[in-house]
Amino acid sequence: MKCLIAAAGQGTRMREKGEIKPLIELDGVPIIERVIKNLRAGGVDDFYVTSGYRGTKVRGFLDMLAERENIKITHIINEDWERPNGISVLKAKEVIEGPFILTMCDHLFDPEIIKSLLAHDHEDDTVTLCVDYNIENPVVDIEDVTRVSCTRSRIENIGKVIKGYNAFDTGIFYCTPKMFEALEQSGREGDDSISGAMNVLGSWDKARTFDIEGRLWLDVDDPTAFGKAIVYINEGRL
Repeated sequence: MKCLIAAAGQGTRMREKGEIKPLIELDGVPIIERVIKNLRAGGVDDFYVTSGYRGTKVRGFLDMLAERENIKITHIINEDWERPNGISVLKAKEVIEGPFILTMCDHLFDPEIIKSLLAHDHEDDTVTLCVDYNIENPVVDIEDVTRVSCTRSRIENIGKVIKGYNAFDTGIFYCTPKMFEALEQSGREGDDSISGAMNVLGSWDKARTFDIEGRLWLDVDDPTAFGKAIVYINEGRL
C-alpha cells in the first residue's frame, strides 16, 4: 500500500525542540521515522514524502533511512512550502496512482488504525478521514485541532473554528485520485488546505468517515504535545 507523508512545513511552534520539524527526535528517534515505523506496522510498504523547508536535509535523512531499513521512499519536492498543506498533497498528483494513505509527518498513532482502515471496504471515488468521536479526549489540543461535523459515514463540515462539531480530524486519510480533483477545485475557490478539499468532497457527497474507536493518536505540533509523546513512547503506546 502507498502512503503520502506531508513534511514540507516550517513547524515554527516546535522551534525550541529543533529547527527541522520532521527530524526532531523523540526519545532518540526522529518524528518522521516514528511515523514511517507506525505506517509499516499498519501495512504500508511504499512511501512518498513531500518535503520543502530545509528539504535537502530531510531528503538526506530519508535516503539513509530507506537504505538502513530497506524500504522504498520516493521524494516529492514542494517549493511552495509556505502555502497551505493541500499544496504538498497536490504536488503528488503526477507521481501517485491509485489509492493511497495520506498523513502528516508529525502525527503519531496506533498502527491498528492503519490496519483497520486498510481492511475497510472503501467506496470508489471517495476520500475517507479517520475521525475521533471522543471530543473530550484529553490528548487533543482543543485550541489547534481540526474539528469535524459528520454523521457516522459522511462529512458535513470540517475546519478549525466550526461550531456544532462531533469529532476530531486525526490527520489520517484513505485517498483516491478524487482528492486531487477536490484540491484543485478548492484552490480555485481560494482555499489550498486539505480541509478545504474535504469540504469540497463533502459537497460532492464523496467525503467519508472512519471511526478510530478510541485508539491513541497525537499531533506533535508544540512542546506540550512533545512531552505527551515522550510519555506515551516510554509507556510503549506509540
